[in-house]
Amino acid sequence: MTEDRSPIITVVGATATGKSDLALDLADRLGGEIINTDSMQFYRGMDIGTAKLPVDERRGIPHHLIDILDVTEEANVQDFQARARAAIADIRERGLRPILVGGSGLYVRAAVDHMEFPGTDPGVRARLEAEVATDRWALHQKLRELDPQAAEKITVNDQRRIARALEVIKLTGRPFSAQLPDYQEIEPTIHLGLNMDRAILHERIATRVDRMWDHGWVDEVTRLLEVGLAEGKTASRAIGYAQIQRHLTGELTAAEAKDDTTIRTRQFARRQDTWFRRDPRICWIDGSAADAEQNLATALDVLAAF
Repeated sequence: MTEDRSPIITVVGATATGKSDLALDLADRLGGEIINTDSMQFYRGMDIGTAKLPVDERRGIPHHLIDILDVTEEANVQDFQARARAAIADIRERGLRPILVGGSGLYVRAAVDHMEFPGTDPGVRARLEAEVATDRWALHQKLRELDPQAAEKITVNDQRRIARALEVIKLTGRPFSAQLPDYQEIEPTIHLGLNMDRAILHERIATRVDRMWDHGWVDEVTRLLEVGLAEGKTASRAIGYAQIQRHLTGELTAAEAKDDTTIRTRQFARRQDTWFRRDPRICWIDGSAADAEQNLATALDVLAAF
């Protein structure tokens, strides 16, 4: 079979904007396979709360890099980069089109852009994580002094990224922000972004959280706790999963956990939008009408003009 050299396609944007549906429609129309770039969908068993598409709804289209980690394992962008590029090559070799979809901006860039990631020192990382947990404000201020650009992009509540940024600075002697170079792709790529009126998106998020609760999200977390969720540095902190754990220990009522999940998901959506808006390559599609056929038609027009 002839190797397909058509541009890679990425489908990005905030949570709940309809990325998965558009990616499926494109894969159907163009003969593609999907590569997941949502870091929380890497985890086995984290299905309901990550809006992971059930196998019987994937239309027979292969999905790569879903269910690749146990909840006790830590997601690693360097490892993901190697896996994603191997998946791209595999799809190409079979004459098909790689379509990347997800809202984890750094993982998208790691897959398609020229980016190198410094290694890690477990001892340094553990010390910094402990310090951040004790006084995140002081560590965020330290980051601001060492790398103002990184501090502007990393919120004081994002303890994991504060620790990682300080670790990289210590290990490399260079600003963490220097690890995000200009947008230079490994090969031609078309970037499609779905956006949505904020009020509509907020309502979609609230509705989706309600539906996830009704579909057994609390039971899912209960099962995952039995296989080590609480010990997972990445998985245990996922939005919704963290709130449900606090509910199960009696710290929050069910209503409080659900409300906090909705609020934090909306905040996360704003951060995603801010990240992707910085990328001048993205062609934006207004998905406010939630019209899958129109979204596909617009996307195909963009591809035709590339």
